[in-house]
Amino acid sequence: MLLKELIKDLEIVDVTGDLNLEVNTIAYDSRKTRSGSLFVCVEGFKADGHKFIPQAIENGTRALLVQREVEVPEGITVIRVDDTRYALASVADKFHGHPSGDFNLVGVTGTKGKTTTTYMIKSILEMYGQKTGLIGTISNKIGDEVLPTDRTTPESYDLQELFGEMVEKQVNSVVMEVSSHALDLHRVSCSEFDIGVFTNLSRDHLDFHKTFENYLAAKIKLFKMCKKGLINVDSEYGRKVVENAECEVYTFGIDSSADIRAVDIVKHPDSVEFKVITPWFTGDIAVNIPGKFSVYNALGAIGSCALMGIPLEYIQKGLKNVTVPGRAEVVQTGTDYTIIIDYAHSPDSLENILTTVKGYAPARVISLFGCGGDRDKTKRPIMGEISGKLADFTVITSDNPRTEEPAAIINDIEEGIKKTTSAYITIVDRREAIKYAMQHAQPKDIIVLAGKGHETYIMLNDKTIHFDEREVVREILDEMNVNN
Repeated sequence: MLLKELIKDLEIVDVTGDLNLEVNTIAYDSRKTRSGSLFVCVEGFKADGHKFIPQAIENGTRALLVQREVEVPEGITVIRVDDTRYALASVADKFHGHPSGDFNLVGVTGTKGKTTTTYMIKSILEMYGQKTGLIGTISNKIGDEVLPTDRTTPESYDLQELFGEMVEKQVNSVVMEVSSHALDLHRVSCSEFDIGVFTNLSRDHLDFHKTFENYLAAKIKLFKMCKKGLINVDSEYGRKVVENAECEVYTFGIDSSADIRAVDIVKHPDSVEFKVITPWFTGDIAVNIPGKFSVYNALGAIGSCALMGIPLEYIQKGLKNVTVPGRAEVVQTGTDYTIIIDYAHSPDSLENILTTVKGYAPARVISLFGCGGDRDKTKRPIMGEISGKLADFTVITSDNPRTEEPAAIINDIEEGIKKTTSAYITIVDRREAIKYAMQHAQPKDIIVLAGKGHETYIMLNDKTIHFDEREVVREILDEMNVNN
């Protein structure tokens, strides 16, 4: 594709050089440049792409997209814009032929519930017979094919490339998690969202957004991009999203007169049932994931699929059969106590899973969790206090400490739990913490391993180590059986 065609929709500050160059690849990493590449210089948080222009030129690149003045050798074309992150999204979309226009695209945003809601929608779509793409925290999928993922929402070029692959493989619909980072950093710009879903908003990611107002504003951006929006109005922030949305809006909720609402909710230890009332149909729903939060996630999924014209019977089947790794996932142990793995890593999500388990636990609830390093420190004591109030016993441990000292993170959590009268212990090593919880579990206790969920690693200062809690639990059980 000619360079002038790729950049025709950009607001250009200035241009030097030949715009009739043929572009056969686009790169935002100089190591991936070659002859025929357009190198987009993005100012990252750890590295500035402008500093790697010499390497890109040495690799054969003759076209640069920049956002500040640069000095280059003669014969190099330079296009300057105000924001190369947006420009990357625009040229990537053009280069791949606007692939998001060739399928139904559903984006789900919110502090919690994104992953579960996307899996619910995917399950319904597949029950209806559609080939479905999934993009999110746990994995990216094209039908049954699993692709690697390293962030909730891919960088804009990688996203458009993935969309292009999905078109080639004849995907009918794509459902994706849309993080606040992705919205702020233009990863999803120029994508054609048919439906946007807002699940909820609570304290998280303030290390990046700095203020809660900025965090909310990032979420609202999706509803200035999509054609139709589905918004949880039981959340006060959902009502603000409605006020600022620039799309056709449908609301969902439990405690409100929403367009899509749940009534007659019945909670079970391993599932939840309710009646759904919508503008299109009314019917009974069963979801094999427990808790009130599962009702909200299901309402977002029901509304999305109803807007795509999917009949109630397929929605019912899809929700009844959905499974989500690391979300209220029961580990089979063959013991007289229960272990549940859940991704809860924010105050609201920890409160949700503990409240749900507390509602049906026949004996004690043991909460085991930590907080990530190099992330919002203010939520640590909040989570400590939540666990102290809801759990009968808490084991405070590590969870991706990164460059911080694990003991220092635990001290921050302790500040909150000390406000309660609940019993607790601190064990820095997460494996030893899990072993302690299992060794001290009493009959009918429920141990909640919170924070890791689907993750199979722990991020330390100088390395990332393999750590799958399902495997860890089985290993500890084997050790305990040998010792007995």
